[in-house]
Amino acid sequence: MLIMYYFFSLLIFLIFILIGVAFFTLLERKILGYIQIR
Repeated sequence: MLIMYYFFSLLIFLIFILIGVAFFTLLERKILGYIQIR
């Protein structure tokens, strides 16, 4: 039971990291595009 809980918490943590990285990459590209336009 404890192993399952640990596995799910780790999985959720990894998903949050992936979402954070994807969002940061999108934001960075928007900022770089905005700088290049000006």
